[in-house]
Amino acid sequence: MKMEKLMMQISDDTMDVLKNFSGINPSLSFKAGNTIRTVSEQKNILAEATIGESLPVNFAIYELNQFLGLASLYDKPDFNFGEKEVTLSEGNNKSRYTYTDPSMVTSAPDKNLELDNADVNTKVTADDMKQIISAANQLGLPEVVFRGAEGNLSLVATDTKNPTSNEHSISLGSSNNNYEMVFKTENLQKLGASDYDVSISKAGISHFKSTAKNLQYWIATETNSTFS
Repeated sequence: MKMEKLMMQISDDTMDVLKNFSGINPSLSFKAGNTIRTVSEQKNILAEATIGESLPVNFAIYELNQFLGLASLYDKPDFNFGEKEVTLSEGNNKSRYTYTDPSMVTSAPDKNLELDNADVNTKVTADDMKQIISAANQLGLPEVVFRGAEGNLSLVATDTKNPTSNEHSISLGSSNNNYEMVFKTENLQKLGASDYDVSISKAGISHFKSTAKNLQYWIATETNSTFS
């Protein structure tokens, strides 16, 4: 039985999520419904978003940026989802984009990572995250650290392998413990612009949950992280 094509439009918010996710993995496997999940090729970043649309079919896109570039040629296209391809149309314009074999795509696991007993809990604003990433890039610093020291919690752009490294720090509040939860700058740079509730475990995993959007990320900490 041949599948009937199903038509819908996709919001700008959802397109923004897809652009963000393309920076984590250039390919994406979609599941029918309103949840989109992706995982990096290195399996060190997992992301999930709940979108306003309900996708009608399972499908996979191998070059997500190419697909988004095609969609950007339109203003408000209709997306007509078929069994083997999606058709974009608006006015006199029409495009057909063929799905890829799902086996060609690194798919995110169906279950979220559990982080029941976090060792560090804090909040980071979109402005603070933008500032620390900008400072890290400006100074050529490979890491961003959540640092607990002398009763203070700071977000620090640094190079932990260089004891004389330049640094830029932002105070986030107080801390009862001493620790350095280390992240690669390039990994935190993949977070979408938002305020986040942040939970970090000394077991090596963190959870960034947006306070304004249905968006969350799980990011691995680096092996040189410390907690005492």
